[in-house]
Amino acid sequence: LNGDERPDDDEIFAVVSSLKKIAYFHNCHDMSRLNIWEGLHENLVASWEAVREDSIPPLPMEAVKYCIDSCFYGLLWSIVPFQTEKDRGAIEHAKVMLQDHMDKYMDICQKIISDCPEQSWKEQAFAAVGDLLIYYGSGEPIRYTPSDLLCETINTFVQEYVFINDTDEEIDDHQKIEELHKRRNFLAGYCKLPVYRVIPTEYGSHVLQHYVTFYNDFGDIMKMTLSRLRDNHKVNCAKAMLQALILKFKSLQDEDNDIDRNGEEFHAIKELAKRFALSFGLDAVKNREAVTKLHRHGIIYAVEEDPEAAASAPPPRLAFLELVTEFTNKLLKQDKKVLLDYLDKRVTGGIPSSRSEAWTPLHMYRNSLVHGEGEMVLPPAPTRKAYQRKRRRTGSDEEDDPDDGDFRL
Repeated sequence: LNGDERPDDDEIFAVVSSLKKIAYFHNCHDMSRLNIWEGLHENLVASWEAVREDSIPPLPMEAVKYCIDSCFYGLLWSIVPFQTEKDRGAIEHAKVMLQDHMDKYMDICQKIISDCPEQSWKEQAFAAVGDLLIYYGSGEPIRYTPSDLLCETINTFVQEYVFINDTDEEIDDHQKIEELHKRRNFLAGYCKLPVYRVIPTEYGSHVLQHYVTFYNDFGDIMKMTLSRLRDNHKVNCAKAMLQALILKFKSLQDEDNDIDRNGEEFHAIKELAKRFALSFGLDAVKNREAVTKLHRHGIIYAVEEDPEAAASAPPPRLAFLELVTEFTNKLLKQDKKVLLDYLDKRVTGGIPSSRSEAWTPLHMYRNSLVHGEGEMVLPPAPTRKAYQRKRRRTGSDEEDDPDDGDFRL
Protein backbone atom coordinates (compact mmCIF):
# COMPACT_ATOMS: atom_id res chain seq x y z
CA LEU A 1 0.00 0.00 0.00
CA ASN A 2 1.37 3.39 -0.98
CA GLY A 3 0.66 6.34 1.28
CA ASP A 4 -2.96 6.42 2.41
CA GLU A 5 -4.20 4.37 -0.51
CA ARG A 6 -6.74 1.78 0.59
CA PRO A 7 -7.91 -1.16 -1.51
CA ASP A 8 -11.59 -1.42 -2.31
CA ASP A 9 -13.72 -4.51 -1.69
CA ASP A 10 -13.08 -5.96 -5.15
CA GLU A 11 -9.32 -5.73 -4.73
CA ILE A 12 -9.48 -7.32 -1.29
CA PHE A 13 -11.63 -10.13 -2.64
CA ALA A 14 -9.17 -10.70 -5.50
CA VAL A 15 -6.19 -11.01 -3.13
CA VAL A 16 -8.03 -13.33 -0.73
CA SER A 17 -9.33 -15.44 -3.60
CA SER A 18 -5.86 -15.74 -5.18
CA LEU A 19 -4.17 -16.83 -1.94
CA LYS A 20 -7.02 -19.23 -1.22
CA LYS A 21 -6.49 -20.87 -4.60
CA ILE A 22 -2.73 -21.07 -4.00
CA ALA A 23 -3.32 -22.76 -0.63
CA TYR A 24 -5.76 -25.27 -2.12
CA PHE A 25 -3.47 -26.06 -5.05
CA HIS A 26 -0.50 -26.32 -2.70
CA ASN A 27 -2.41 -28.86 -0.68
CA CYS A 28 -2.66 -31.21 -3.66
CA HIS A 29 0.34 -30.35 -5.85
CA ASP A 30 4.05 -29.74 -5.40
CA MET A 31 4.53 -26.09 -6.34
CA SER A 32 8.12 -25.73 -5.14
CA ARG A 33 9.40 -25.13 -8.69
CA LEU A 34 7.51 -21.81 -8.66
CA ASN A 35 9.68 -20.56 -5.76
CA ILE A 36 6.81 -18.81 -4.00
CA TRP A 37 7.59 -19.95 -0.45
CA GLU A 38 9.91 -17.06 0.44
CA GLY A 39 7.42 -14.46 -0.81
CA LEU A 40 4.59 -16.01 1.18
CA HIS A 41 6.73 -16.12 4.30
CA GLU A 42 7.77 -12.47 3.92
CA ASN A 43 4.13 -11.43 3.63
CA LEU A 44 3.30 -13.50 6.69
CA VAL A 45 6.02 -11.85 8.77
CA ALA A 46 5.08 -8.36 7.54
CA SER A 47 1.41 -8.95 8.39
CA TRP A 48 2.23 -10.11 11.92
CA GLU A 49 4.47 -7.11 12.54
CA ALA A 50 1.79 -4.73 11.22
CA VAL A 51 -0.97 -6.20 13.40
CA ARG A 52 1.29 -6.08 16.44
CA GLU A 53 1.97 -2.40 15.87
CA ASP A 54 -1.72 -1.73 15.19
CA SER A 55 -1.02 -0.61 11.63
CA ILE A 56 -2.48 -1.75 8.30
CA PRO A 57 -1.10 -5.16 7.23
CA PRO A 58 0.04 -5.70 3.64
CA LEU A 59 -2.57 -8.45 3.23
CA PRO A 60 -6.24 -8.70 4.21
CA MET A 61 -6.75 -10.47 7.54
CA GLU A 62 -8.42 -13.49 5.96
CA ALA A 63 -5.68 -13.82 3.35
CA VAL A 64 -3.00 -14.29 6.02
CA LYS A 65 -4.61 -17.60 7.04
CA TYR A 66 -4.00 -18.90 3.52
CA CYS A 67 -0.40 -17.69 3.73
CA ILE A 68 0.05 -19.80 6.86
CA ASP A 69 -1.47 -22.79 5.06
CA SER A 70 0.56 -22.35 1.87
CA CYS A 71 3.86 -22.14 3.75
CA PHE A 72 2.84 -25.23 5.72
CA TYR A 73 2.05 -27.24 2.58
CA GLY A 74 5.30 -26.05 1.00
CA LEU A 75 7.24 -27.53 3.91
CA LEU A 76 5.38 -30.82 3.56
CA TRP A 77 6.19 -30.98 -0.15
CA SER A 78 9.86 -30.39 0.67
CA ILE A 79 10.11 -34.14 1.26
CA VAL A 80 9.92 -34.81 -2.50
CA PRO A 81 13.62 -34.17 -3.39
CA PHE A 82 14.72 -36.73 -0.81
CA GLN A 83 12.54 -39.35 -2.46
CA THR A 84 13.45 -38.60 -6.09
CA GLU A 85 16.88 -36.98 -6.14
CA LYS A 86 19.95 -39.19 -6.64
CA ASP A 87 22.72 -36.59 -6.49
CA ARG A 88 24.24 -36.34 -2.99
CA GLY A 89 25.03 -32.64 -3.39
CA ALA A 90 21.45 -31.84 -4.34
CA ILE A 91 20.16 -33.79 -1.35
CA GLU A 92 22.45 -31.90 1.04
CA HIS A 93 21.32 -28.60 -0.49
CA ALA A 94 17.68 -29.64 -0.02
CA LYS A 95 18.40 -30.44 3.64
CA VAL A 96 19.92 -27.02 4.24
CA MET A 97 16.98 -25.31 2.56
CA LEU A 98 14.41 -27.34 4.47
CA GLN A 99 16.11 -26.66 7.82
CA ASP A 100 16.24 -22.94 7.04
CA HIS A 101 12.58 -22.82 6.04
CA MET A 102 11.55 -24.81 9.11
CA ASP A 103 13.44 -22.45 11.41
CA LYS A 104 11.86 -19.39 9.80
CA TYR A 105 8.33 -20.83 9.77
CA MET A 106 8.44 -22.14 13.33
CA ASP A 107 9.78 -18.80 14.53
CA ILE A 108 6.94 -16.76 12.99
CA CYS A 109 4.32 -19.32 14.09
CA GLN A 110 5.63 -19.16 17.65
CA LYS A 111 5.31 -15.37 17.57
CA ILE A 112 1.79 -15.53 16.14
CA ILE A 113 0.62 -18.05 18.74
CA SER A 114 2.10 -16.12 21.67
CA ASP A 115 1.60 -12.51 20.62
CA CYS A 116 -1.09 -11.91 18.03
CA PRO A 117 -4.55 -10.39 18.58
CA GLU A 118 -6.06 -12.27 15.63
CA GLN A 119 -7.46 -15.52 17.04
CA SER A 120 -7.89 -17.28 13.67
CA TRP A 121 -4.19 -16.80 12.89
CA LYS A 122 -3.23 -18.29 16.25
CA GLU A 123 -5.39 -21.36 15.69
CA GLN A 124 -4.04 -21.90 12.18
CA ALA A 125 -0.43 -21.53 13.32
CA PHE A 126 -0.95 -23.90 16.28
CA ALA A 127 -2.36 -26.65 14.05
CA ALA A 128 0.49 -26.21 11.55
CA VAL A 129 3.19 -26.38 14.23
CA GLY A 130 1.77 -29.60 15.71
CA ASP A 131 1.61 -31.38 12.35
CA LEU A 132 5.09 -30.27 11.28
CA LEU A 133 6.64 -31.38 14.56
CA ILE A 134 5.20 -34.84 14.03
CA TYR A 135 6.21 -34.88 10.35
CA TYR A 136 9.82 -33.79 10.85
CA GLY A 137 10.40 -34.85 14.45
CA SER A 138 11.37 -38.41 13.55
CA GLY A 139 14.76 -37.54 12.03
CA GLU A 140 13.97 -38.20 8.38
CA PRO A 141 15.11 -36.36 6.31
CA ILE A 142 15.89 -33.83 9.07
CA ARG A 143 15.29 -33.92 12.79
CA TYR A 144 13.64 -30.72 13.90
CA THR A 145 13.91 -30.25 17.66
CA PRO A 146 11.50 -27.64 19.05
CA SER A 147 12.95 -24.99 21.33
CA ASP A 148 11.87 -24.66 24.95
CA LEU A 149 10.16 -21.40 24.00
CA LEU A 150 8.08 -23.10 21.31
CA CYS A 151 7.12 -25.92 23.71
CA GLU A 152 6.05 -23.42 26.35
CA THR A 153 4.12 -21.40 23.76
CA ILE A 154 2.00 -24.28 22.49
CA ASN A 155 1.41 -25.47 26.05
CA THR A 156 0.21 -22.00 27.05
CA PHE A 157 -2.13 -21.96 24.06
CA VAL A 158 -3.70 -25.26 25.16
CA GLN A 159 -4.12 -24.08 28.75
CA GLU A 160 -5.78 -20.82 27.65
CA TYR A 161 -7.98 -22.01 24.78
CA VAL A 162 -8.78 -25.66 25.55
CA PHE A 163 -9.20 -25.98 29.31
CA ILE A 164 -11.80 -23.28 29.78
CA ASN A 165 -15.23 -23.40 31.39
CA ASP A 166 -17.80 -22.55 28.74
CA THR A 167 -20.43 -20.67 30.74
CA ASP A 168 -21.56 -18.19 28.09
CA GLU A 169 -25.34 -18.59 28.01
CA GLU A 170 -25.69 -16.40 24.91
CA ILE A 171 -24.09 -19.10 22.73
CA ASP A 172 -26.55 -21.65 21.40
CA ASP A 173 -26.02 -25.40 21.80
CA HIS A 174 -24.97 -25.93 18.18
CA GLN A 175 -22.20 -23.36 18.48
CA LYS A 176 -21.07 -24.83 21.80
CA ILE A 177 -20.74 -28.26 20.18
CA GLU A 178 -18.67 -26.76 17.36
CA GLU A 179 -16.42 -24.98 19.84
CA LEU A 180 -15.97 -28.16 21.87
CA HIS A 181 -15.07 -30.08 18.71
CA LYS A 182 -12.45 -27.45 17.87
CA ARG A 183 -10.98 -27.59 21.37
CA ARG A 184 -10.84 -31.40 21.22
CA ASN A 185 -8.87 -31.16 17.98
CA PHE A 186 -6.44 -28.72 19.58
CA LEU A 187 -5.95 -31.04 22.55
CA ALA A 188 -5.48 -34.13 20.38
CA GLY A 189 -2.92 -32.25 18.28
CA TYR A 190 -0.99 -31.30 21.40
CA CYS A 191 -1.18 -34.71 23.12
CA LYS A 192 0.39 -36.56 20.19
CA LEU A 193 3.60 -34.53 20.66
CA PRO A 194 4.68 -36.06 24.01
CA VAL A 195 3.21 -39.41 22.95
CA TYR A 196 5.52 -39.54 19.92
CA ARG A 197 8.37 -38.05 21.99
CA VAL A 198 8.59 -34.93 19.85
CA ILE A 199 8.49 -32.81 23.01
CA PRO A 200 9.53 -33.99 26.51
CA THR A 201 7.11 -36.22 28.41
CA GLU A 202 7.02 -33.55 31.10
CA TYR A 203 4.65 -31.50 28.94
CA GLY A 204 2.10 -34.30 29.15
CA SER A 205 1.67 -33.47 32.84
CA HIS A 206 0.16 -30.10 31.93
CA VAL A 207 -2.71 -31.98 30.28
CA LEU A 208 -3.00 -34.73 32.88
CA GLN A 209 -3.57 -32.19 35.67
CA HIS A 210 -7.06 -31.62 34.16
CA TYR A 211 -7.90 -35.34 34.01
CA VAL A 212 -10.73 -35.13 36.57
CA THR A 213 -11.89 -31.54 36.06
CA PHE A 214 -12.46 -31.86 32.30
CA TYR A 215 -13.12 -35.59 32.10
CA ASN A 216 -16.56 -35.17 30.53
CA ASP A 217 -15.19 -33.14 27.61
CA PHE A 218 -11.76 -34.66 27.04
CA GLY A 219 -11.62 -37.82 29.16
CA ASP A 220 -11.12 -40.19 26.23
CA ILE A 221 -8.22 -38.14 24.83
CA MET A 222 -6.46 -37.80 28.18
CA LYS A 223 -6.99 -41.45 29.04
CA MET A 224 -5.44 -42.55 25.74
CA THR A 225 -2.57 -40.10 26.26
CA LEU A 226 -1.87 -41.56 29.70
CA SER A 227 -1.94 -45.10 28.30
CA ARG A 228 0.43 -44.28 25.44
CA LEU A 229 2.85 -42.44 27.73
CA ARG A 230 2.98 -45.51 29.95
CA ASP A 231 3.65 -47.73 26.94
CA ASN A 232 6.55 -45.44 26.01
CA HIS A 233 8.23 -45.45 29.40
CA LYS A 234 6.60 -46.41 32.68
CA VAL A 235 8.92 -44.38 34.93
CA ASN A 236 8.58 -41.19 32.91
CA CYS A 237 4.81 -41.63 32.85
CA ALA A 238 4.78 -41.96 36.64
CA LYS A 239 6.82 -38.77 36.88
CA ALA A 240 4.35 -37.03 34.59
CA MET A 241 1.54 -38.08 36.94
CA LEU A 242 3.44 -36.72 39.92
CA GLN A 243 4.22 -33.48 38.10
CA ALA A 244 0.51 -33.10 37.26
CA LEU A 245 -0.32 -33.43 40.97
CA ILE A 246 2.38 -30.89 41.84
CA LEU A 247 0.96 -28.40 39.34
CA LYS A 248 -2.51 -28.69 40.89
CA PHE A 249 -1.05 -28.57 44.40
CA LYS A 250 0.86 -25.36 43.64
CA SER A 251 -2.30 -23.75 42.32
CA LEU A 252 -3.93 -24.22 45.75
CA GLN A 253 -1.12 -22.80 47.86
CA ASP A 254 -1.70 -19.26 49.07
CA GLU A 255 0.97 -16.63 49.71
CA ASP A 256 1.86 -18.28 53.02
CA ASN A 257 2.11 -21.73 51.36
CA ASP A 258 -0.90 -22.90 53.37
CA ILE A 259 -3.26 -25.58 52.05
CA ASP A 260 -6.84 -26.16 53.17
CA ARG A 261 -6.81 -29.97 53.34
CA ASN A 262 -10.55 -30.04 54.07
CA GLY A 263 -11.52 -27.92 51.10
CA GLU A 264 -13.25 -29.16 47.97
CA GLU A 265 -10.31 -28.25 45.74
CA PHE A 266 -7.88 -30.37 47.75
CA HIS A 267 -10.31 -33.28 47.67
CA ALA A 268 -10.46 -32.87 43.89
CA ILE A 269 -6.67 -33.34 43.75
CA LYS A 270 -6.99 -36.44 45.94
CA GLU A 271 -9.51 -37.77 43.45
CA LEU A 272 -7.00 -37.09 40.68
CA ALA A 273 -4.35 -39.04 42.62
CA LYS A 274 -6.80 -41.95 43.06
CA ARG A 275 -7.49 -42.03 39.31
CA PHE A 276 -3.76 -42.09 38.58
CA ALA A 277 -3.22 -44.88 41.12
CA LEU A 278 -5.99 -46.98 39.57
CA SER A 279 -4.37 -46.62 36.16
CA PHE A 280 -1.40 -48.71 37.35
CA GLY A 281 -3.60 -51.80 37.40
CA LEU A 282 -3.10 -54.86 39.59
CA ASP A 283 0.37 -56.00 38.48
CA ALA A 284 2.54 -54.49 41.21
CA VAL A 285 5.67 -56.29 40.03
CA LYS A 286 5.41 -54.91 36.50
CA ASN A 287 4.99 -51.34 37.77
CA ARG A 288 7.39 -51.67 40.70
CA GLU A 289 10.10 -49.28 39.51
CA ALA A 290 7.63 -46.65 38.30
CA VAL A 291 5.64 -46.61 41.55
CA THR A 292 8.71 -46.48 43.80
CA LYS A 293 10.19 -43.62 41.76
CA LEU A 294 6.89 -41.75 42.09
CA HIS A 295 7.02 -42.16 45.87
CA ARG A 296 10.67 -41.11 46.13
CA HIS A 297 10.17 -37.94 44.09
CA GLY A 298 6.95 -37.23 45.99
CA ILE A 299 8.79 -37.49 49.32
CA ILE A 300 11.58 -35.19 48.08
CA TYR A 301 9.06 -32.56 47.01
CA ALA A 302 6.93 -32.79 50.17
CA VAL A 303 9.61 -32.71 52.89
CA GLU A 304 11.86 -30.02 51.44
CA GLU A 305 12.49 -27.50 54.20
CA ASP A 306 11.93 -23.77 54.06
CA PRO A 307 15.30 -22.21 55.01
CA GLU A 308 13.56 -19.14 56.47
CA ALA A 309 11.14 -21.10 58.66
CA ALA A 310 11.67 -22.04 62.30
CA ALA A 311 13.52 -25.29 62.97
CA SER A 312 10.46 -26.91 64.56
CA ALA A 313 8.06 -25.86 61.79
CA PRO A 314 6.80 -28.52 59.38
CA PRO A 315 7.92 -28.34 55.73
CA PRO A 316 5.62 -26.00 53.76
CA ARG A 317 4.58 -28.71 51.28
CA LEU A 318 4.07 -31.52 53.77
CA ALA A 319 0.37 -31.81 52.84
CA PHE A 320 1.50 -33.24 49.50
CA LEU A 321 2.26 -36.53 51.28
CA GLU A 322 -1.48 -37.04 51.66
CA LEU A 323 -1.69 -37.25 47.86
CA VAL A 324 1.26 -39.64 47.64
CA THR A 325 -0.51 -41.87 50.17
CA GLU A 326 -3.05 -42.76 47.45
CA PHE A 327 -0.31 -44.74 45.66
CA THR A 328 0.83 -46.75 48.69
CA ASN A 329 -1.39 -49.73 47.91
CA LYS A 330 0.51 -50.16 44.65
CA LEU A 331 3.77 -50.85 46.50
CA LEU A 332 5.26 -54.22 47.32
CA LYS A 333 5.84 -54.97 51.01
CA GLN A 334 9.63 -54.88 50.57
CA ASP A 335 9.49 -51.45 48.93
CA LYS A 336 7.32 -50.03 51.71
CA LYS A 337 10.08 -50.76 54.21
CA VAL A 338 12.73 -49.17 51.98
CA LEU A 339 10.60 -46.06 51.43
CA LEU A 340 9.89 -45.79 55.15
CA ASP A 341 13.62 -45.63 55.87
CA TYR A 342 14.05 -43.17 53.03
CA LEU A 343 11.30 -40.94 54.43
CA ASP A 344 12.77 -40.98 57.96
CA LYS A 345 16.18 -39.96 56.60
CA ARG A 346 14.75 -37.10 54.52
CA VAL A 347 12.79 -35.54 57.40
CA THR A 348 15.23 -33.15 59.05
CA GLY A 349 15.45 -33.57 62.79
CA GLY A 350 13.69 -36.92 62.76
CA ILE A 351 10.01 -37.82 62.95
CA PRO A 352 8.25 -35.39 65.33
CA SER A 353 6.19 -36.73 68.20
CA SER A 354 3.77 -33.84 67.82
CA ARG A 355 0.28 -34.82 66.69
CA SER A 356 -0.65 -31.34 65.56
CA GLU A 357 -2.75 -30.88 62.44
CA ALA A 358 0.25 -29.60 60.46
CA TRP A 359 2.12 -32.91 60.87
CA THR A 360 -0.90 -35.12 60.14
CA PRO A 361 0.00 -35.84 56.45
CA LEU A 362 3.42 -37.16 57.53
CA HIS A 363 1.95 -39.50 60.14
CA MET A 364 -0.73 -40.57 57.69
CA TYR A 365 1.85 -41.46 55.04
CA ARG A 366 4.09 -43.28 57.54
CA ASN A 367 1.14 -45.32 58.80
CA SER A 368 0.25 -46.33 55.24
CA LEU A 369 3.79 -47.63 54.77
CA VAL A 370 3.91 -49.39 58.15
CA HIS A 371 0.38 -50.78 58.37
CA GLY A 372 -0.55 -50.97 54.69
CA GLU A 373 -3.36 -53.44 54.21
CA GLY A 374 -3.34 -56.07 51.53
CA GLU A 375 0.44 -55.98 51.20
CA MET A 376 1.82 -57.56 48.06
CA VAL A 377 5.03 -59.55 48.34
CA LEU A 378 7.42 -60.07 45.47
CA PRO A 379 7.04 -63.67 44.24
CA PRO A 380 10.02 -66.02 44.67
CA ALA A 381 12.59 -66.00 41.89
CA PRO A 382 11.94 -68.58 39.16
CA THR A 383 14.38 -71.31 38.24
CA ARG A 384 17.80 -70.27 37.04
CA LYS A 385 17.03 -71.05 33.41
CA ALA A 386 13.92 -68.90 33.41
CA TYR A 387 15.70 -66.17 35.36
CA GLN A 388 18.41 -65.63 32.79
CA ARG A 389 18.16 -62.09 31.60
CA LYS A 390 17.40 -61.64 27.96
CA ARG A 391 19.37 -59.14 25.98
CA ARG A 392 17.48 -55.86 25.90
CA ARG A 393 16.37 -54.87 22.45
CA THR A 394 16.91 -51.40 21.15
CA GLY A 395 13.74 -49.41 21.53
CA SER A 396 12.50 -51.35 24.57
CA ASP A 397 10.14 -49.30 26.69
CA GLU A 398 12.33 -49.95 29.75
CA GLU A 399 15.41 -48.25 28.32
CA ASP A 400 16.45 -44.92 29.76
CA ASP A 401 14.29 -42.37 28.05
CA PRO A 402 16.04 -39.19 26.90
CA ASP A 403 13.13 -37.28 28.43
CA ASP A 404 14.14 -38.49 31.88
CA GLY A 405 16.30 -35.46 32.56
CA ASP A 406 13.36 -33.14 31.95
CA PHE A 407 11.73 -34.05 35.25
CA ARG A 408 13.49 -31.75 37.67
CA LEU A 409 11.48 -32.38 40.82
